[in-house]
Amino acid sequence: MNRQILVADASAPRFEAHSRSVVDVAVGVLVRADGRFLLTSRPEGKPYAGYWEFPGGKLEVGESVEQALARELHEEIGLDIAIPQRWREQMVDYPHALVRLHFCKVFAWSGVLQMREQQSFSWELLPVQVQPVLPGALPVLQWLADEAAAQ
Repeated sequence: MNRQILVADASAPRFEAHSRSVVDVAVGVLVRADGRFLLTSRPEGKPYAGYWEFPGGKLEVGESVEQALARELHEEIGLDIAIPQRWREQMVDYPHALVRLHFCKVFAWSGVLQMREQQSFSWELLPVQVQPVLPGALPVLQWLADEAAAQ
């Protein structure tokens, strides 16, 4: 687990900086057999619209990370996932929210990709070709690069 907080857009003012609580988010790093991983664009109307990220969403009350990830990936992109593998955590201080990202690797799923929020998707390899990448996704790209270098 990464104990450091990643500060996104450090010069931007923080919304309710002293009173905001941590938002827990389950994030799926879907990896195909050929090594490509899925990135999706953030939909219009959300902070950082158009930025590329790993798909996922907020945990609801009483949900585990695994349950939230399964629900979010079904709702947002139409996939039903096999058991996700908890991987890493990263705190990110965005101007609009303080977020704890729970990254899970996913190697098996069923269904056909459906961009239910009118977002785009891309199966990527390193270095990624899509830009801009959401600040919270940048550490994942480094972790993937580190793993590849260690093999």
